[in-house]
Amino acid sequence: MASTKPKEPKRVLLVEDEYMIAQDMAYELRALGAEVIGPAGSLAGALRLVESETAIDAAFLDLNLNGERAYPIADLLIARGIHVVFTTGYDENAIPQPYAHVPRCGKPVTRLMLRRMLESVERAGD
Repeated sequence: MASTKPKEPKRVLLVEDEYMIAQDMAYELRALGAEVIGPAGSLAGALRLVESETAIDAAFLDLNLNGERAYPIADLLIARGIHVVFTTGYDENAIPQPYAHVPRCGKPVTRLMLRRMLESVERAGD
């Protein structure tokens, strides 16, 4: 018999240095039922959130944060088994080989892209 327990909202870390993009993505994620952690607009701010939050289900990381790369954040999250998605205007050839397995959403990120990524997180958790 299938469980009738409603799914809990996914806790999603959002890291994006462009204010309007961050606000749009946060709005779309909330509309899709996610609980948004952040957004963080800098590498240091994102690292503080990762260190202080014990329950993160997924993360959307802008790769270029005011000239700093988000790879240290990705490393911490991946080590914790958290589903990471890069949001970037860079093509896949610009992403170093150790991160080739990380899903990438090209900018501009749409609600459909966010929904698909959240669905993949849910499937991975089943």
